[in-house]
Amino acid sequence: MCKQSWMCKQPLFIVTGASCVGKSTLCRELFLNEKDYIVMESDLLWNDIYNTPDNDYLEYNRLWLRVCASISQAGKPVVLCGCRVPKQLENLPERAMFTKIYYLAVVCDDEILERRMREGRGVQDECWIRSSIDFNQWLKQYSDDSGSVPITLLDTSGITAEQAAGIADQWILEKICNRTDESNL
Repeated sequence: MCKQSWMCKQPLFIVTGASCVGKSTLCRELFLNEKDYIVMESDLLWNDIYNTPDNDYLEYNRLWLRVCASISQAGKPVVLCGCRVPKQLENLPERAMFTKIYYLAVVCDDEILERRMREGRGVQDECWIRSSIDFNQWLKQYSDDSGSVPITLLDTSGITAEQAAGIADQWILEKICNRTDESNL
């Protein structure tokens, strides 16, 4: 067991999902009640200098892992909300700063996602809508195929943001409470 919490590695929780699926709303709800973890929205540090899809947003992901590791030195894990998949984080050198990374993908039915994009956010860009639906489908498929790094799905199709946050909170707390002595340096 780690004696000084500021020296302990913590797990990292990633809340991912397609644009307009409800991940930011869910994270806002988590933020209102957080006690055992810190919630961060990854759009906070976005800048066009990080817009590098050709290298899978490498420097942006490295930056966020360093920020989350620094914050978690306060003795609480970080829940990072933003579009990410395991392959973007698991092989980075900064990954070693965490005991484990848990992935929670917020998904919904494709028709609901399209409606949220068009009516809720006013998105008219067909490419953006199509890419969001494709990512939503990919997350479901990846989870079904039991990818090498597990992703837990949270389907928000028929539940409120408050209900989704309650489910996510329970999932996070279960992972925090069920840790064995992962907190070695």
